[in-house]
Amino acid sequence: MTVQELEGYHRQVLQQLRKSKAKIGSVIRLTSKSGEVFEGTLIPRSDYSDQTHVVLKMKNGYNIGISLDRTEKLEVTGDGEKPHFTKPSPPPNHVGLPKVTIISTGGTIASRVDYRTGAVQPALTAADLASVVPELSSIAEIDTRILFSEYSENIGPMHWKGMADEAAKRIASGAEGIVISHGTDTLHYTAAALSFALANLPVPVLLVGAQRSSERPSSDAASNLTGAVGLAARSDMAGVGVAMHNDLSDHLIIAHLGTRVRKCHTSRRDAFESINSAPLAKYDLKTGEIEMTSGVPKRDKSRKIVLKSRFAPNAYLIKFYPGFNPDVINAVISEEARGIVLEGTGLGHVSGPLFDPLKKALKRDVPVFMTSQTIWGRVDMNVYNTGRDLLNLGVTPLEDMIAETAIVKLMWVAAQTKSSSKVREMMLQPLAGEITPRTLVEAS
Repeated sequence: MTVQELEGYHRQVLQQLRKSKAKIGSVIRLTSKSGEVFEGTLIPRSDYSDQTHVVLKMKNGYNIGISLDRTEKLEVTGDGEKPHFTKPSPPPNHVGLPKVTIISTGGTIASRVDYRTGAVQPALTAADLASVVPELSSIAEIDTRILFSEYSENIGPMHWKGMADEAAKRIASGAEGIVISHGTDTLHYTAAALSFALANLPVPVLLVGAQRSSERPSSDAASNLTGAVGLAARSDMAGVGVAMHNDLSDHLIIAHLGTRVRKCHTSRRDAFESINSAPLAKYDLKTGEIEMTSGVPKRDKSRKIVLKSRFAPNAYLIKFYPGFNPDVINAVISEEARGIVLEGTGLGHVSGPLFDPLKKALKRDVPVFMTSQTIWGRVDMNVYNTGRDLLNLGVTPLEDMIAETAIVKLMWVAAQTKSSSKVREMMLQPLAGEITPRTLVEAS
């Protein structure tokens, strides 16, 4: 028996499995020294983990690791099927339903476990996404396109342009809604980017992700995708949004405005929040009912998309912290910056040692904008002397714009004009709901 037949197992564990004539897919019964009995299918394990555990997939769908150091007996009780991925058959399309295009870019929603490393890797195509959630075929006529297969940390301005161009193309071809699958870590940056790149949208463009991969029993991939497609197909709204879980239950999928959404938790299924803004809509997974928020732009097929999908480099988001080195600002200036977004404290403050390099940046006609590190609320630089001094230098406050949205907007604005004064003007002009006239009293 080769090492490959017992993938990921080494040393003592490998020797014990060989002695028992076990192989990947075998049904294994392990009896602990305390008398506990565990039975499940032997599955591959990560090359990067410790060397003392056997990993079993239990009947309930969970994987468990059991240390041989605590095991009294290991025996093979039967033969099972070696874990593998089988591409599902596409579900039939129902003619007459709204046409929705699913564009896949990667992320957890389009991924499976790599047993060699134990990590999750992009794997599924857009067609696979539609196939593994057969309920979609009763909601919309699904068209699929795999555009990228990237972890979200690798997504950048080039990919934003590709997504915007592809969405515009599909809408022009008759799509009544667009769903873009995307990793969650930078999903809110992409949502902001598409909000500026795709103006005057006649239909919804919804980004969707998953916090937990489809192989986990607690996965949110299928429910998020179902809600996103339902909203893209049937909701009376237009514009860019993010569709994710409303809470920890599998009940409601909520759509957030693309410029006012932020990932606020590393792993919870309801990680995304609307910041200083009400959500766009809610989709009930049990009934299919849609609840719309008042004031949301409505569908209008007569609208013509205004596509401006270029983004400029050399825009910088700088987070201030106690002890911040002012030379960072000088380094940015030397890189021919098109603009700087500061993520300041509270109402929009940075320390005195930064004043000189900021003055230098402004003198060189590099626009400097201020946002806040706080999640809710808005910048007000007229309250304290520090803020007033920064205003006097020429730093421009960005009201209640989220820092992540601000840097994306700066990249986009800098690609539309070479004039620094025009950049300042456009940054203060509400284009896609990124600036609101008043801040909600309630945090969320």
